[in-house]
Amino acid sequence: MSYQRPDGHTFSLYLQGGAGTRRLDGGALNGWPGALCIMPQGASSEWEITDAFEFVHLYVADDELRRAFTETVERDCRLMVMPEATFDHAPALAAALHRVADATRAGDALLAGEAMTEAFASLFVDPRYGGSRPIAIKSGLAPAVRRRITDYIEAHLDMQVSLAELAAIAGLSEFHLQRMFRASCGVSPHGWVQHRRLARAKTLLAGGDPIAQIASACGFSSQSHMTRVFKAMTGTTPSAYRHSVAARA
Repeated sequence: MSYQRPDGHTFSLYLQGGAGTRRLDGGALNGWPGALCIMPQGASSEWEITDAFEFVHLYVADDELRRAFTETVERDCRLMVMPEATFDHAPALAAALHRVADATRAGDALLAGEAMTEAFASLFVDPRYGGSRPIAIKSGLAPAVRRRITDYIEAHLDMQVSLAELAAIAGLSEFHLQRMFRASCGVSPHGWVQHRRLARAKTLLAGGDPIAQIASACGFSSQSHMTRVFKAMTGTTPSAYRHSVAARA
């Protein structure tokens, strides 16, 4: 497989396998689970693939990555230098890309946005990929801004909410919103949304609506999605919770 001077930057993380993947023009290196590759805009490469593997690719336009660089480290975007990397060990960046993959599978736009913001922050502070010092954010959101965001979330619990939407409401970058929200509320925006969806689900489960209908009203993609989240956060299933509420009544 060949990549010939592609537009945009590509970040690749091997999730499973990789030993059968070899870069032909980069010292004949082989992949492994957890290996990170960075292919900057305009870089060409040649690969030989002889076995099945699973990976996540994050494609980022050059102007978007430069915007994220300036937001994260408050430096001129022209100072961003993106080196090429083949099968690096970068645990923080790898963990963020894992979360991007998980959020993509779950269809969770807010979680994916948070994971990408964390991936960019991990990228820019790594000494191998720039080593810039991130902005120190100590203050939280103004009370009026915090209320606008939480009111918006409450009114849209049945819909997908993105980090970009919340940042626009606050008049902040996604990077700043994510950190200032956590400083003010103790959790990330995604954590807040999950907590409020769970609270609504518990209220609705006290009634007689079908669980699939409740899942939709709370913004979950399906009944099974709500069941997974509900059990992870409470230790029980929605059905068992409903029965316990009925038994106490």
